[in-house]
Amino acid sequence: MSVVESRWFRRFASSEGSKLQLVCFPHAGGAASAYLGLTRALAPDIDVVAVQYPGRQDRRLEPALTSLTHLARAVAEELARAPRRPYAFFGHSMGAVVAYETARALTEFDLATPLRLILSGRGAPSVEPRAGDRLEGDAALIAEIRRLGGTGSRVLDDPELLEMVMPTLRADYGALGRYRWLPGPPLDIPLTVMVGTADPIVTVDDARGWLAHSTRPGDLLTFDGGHFYLDTQLPSVARAVRTLLAHATPV
Repeated sequence: MSVVESRWFRRFASSEGSKLQLVCFPHAGGAASAYLGLTRALAPDIDVVAVQYPGRQDRRLEPALTSLTHLARAVAEELARAPRRPYAFFGHSMGAVVAYETARALTEFDLATPLRLILSGRGAPSVEPRAGDRLEGDAALIAEIRRLGGTGSRVLDDPELLEMVMPTLRADYGALGRYRWLPGPPLDIPLTVMVGTADPIVTVDDARGWLAHSTRPGDLLTFDGGHFYLDTQLPSVARAVRTLLAHATPV
C-alpha cells in the first residue's frame, strides 16, 4: 500500500520512487516531525511517512483521541484506503503500541500485512497499564517527561511552549493509562524490538516480551542511550532499519 495525500500522514523527503514504505508512529506528546531525522537518513531508498495524530502541529485544532485502540483503528482505516505497496511499521514508545494495534486492526481487512513491525522504546503490552502510564496531575507528567529526556523535554523550560504542548501530553498519557491489551491471536508478522540500554522505564527483558506476540521469528536490538536513544544513535538506527528492510519479504 502507498499512503496517499491525507491529514493523517506527512512526508519530509521525496522518496516516492522507492519500492518500500516505512510508516512511523510518534511517541506520547510527539508529532510526525519526530521522524524528520530518520526520514532524511533513509531517503531516497525508503519512503518514510510519519503518522500525524490529531491534536498537534497542523492538526492542533482537532481533538486528540483518548483511546489508543480507537487511534489505531482510525490509522488502519486510512491505510486501507491507500493503494497497495510493500510497507513496514516503526513505532517508538507510545507509538509502538499504536503501531502494534494498527497491525492487529489491519488483519480485519483484505490487505497485505506489514513486512515487519519495528517496535522501539516500549515494553510488551499487558492487561494492566504500566505504572509509568498512570500519572496523576501535571506535576507528575512534567517530572516524567524530564526523566525521559530527549529533545522534546526542552519545551518544559519555556512557559509558552509548555502551555501549548500540555493538552496533547495530558491526552496521550491519559490514553496510555486507559489502554488495556486484549488477548488475541499473535500476529503473523516478523517483529524487531529496539531499546536503549539505559532506558529508565523499559528494560531489555521488558522489550523482549514483544517477541511472544508474533508467530514469526523476531529479534531484539539494543543501542547505547536512554529512552530517546533515537536522538543520539540515529546513524546506527538508520543502518539497522536499512538492513532489516533489505531482507524483508512478504508474509
